[in-house]
Amino acid sequence: MRLSIRHPKDFWSGLVFLALAASFGWIAQGYSMGRAIKMGPGYFPTMLAGILALIGLITLARSFVLEGEGVGRWAWRGGAIVLGAMLLFGLLLRGGGLVVSLLAVVFVGAAASVQFRAPVAAAAAVGLAAFCVAVFVWGLGLPIPVLGRWFGN
Repeated sequence: MRLSIRHPKDFWSGLVFLALAASFGWIAQGYSMGRAIKMGPGYFPTMLAGILALIGLITLARSFVLEGEGVGRWAWRGGAIVLGAMLLFGLLLRGGGLVVSLLAVVFVGAAASVQFRAPVAAAAAVGLAAFCVAVFVWGLGLPIPVLGRWFGN
């Protein structure tokens, strides 16, 4: 029996998941694990590596069993815009705060889509900003400025 890739998208997705799992597992090696009741700094990345490896193996196995479409053209423009949006979030967080950086990342990231609509992106950005402030700042008490030093905070 000869193995052949029947679903190239699943094949490459599985390899990406496995590569991420190997990276997280390698990074976590230097940290103490702890236990489930008292997690050490290596616990979460190790568990994440295991889950990603499992997803990767399942996806990779599916690529040899199920029929599927091939890998199309890489969306360089969209990928570059999403990467830029994430970098923008990091650059804006201290100066603008959580709200400004989330508004920017959602709006710029949404611009990567060919179906981009400004009103929909603006509504999603406002909703996500409100949700994140409620959960991370108020709920969990994380020391993230809601509005940064540009606003006198």
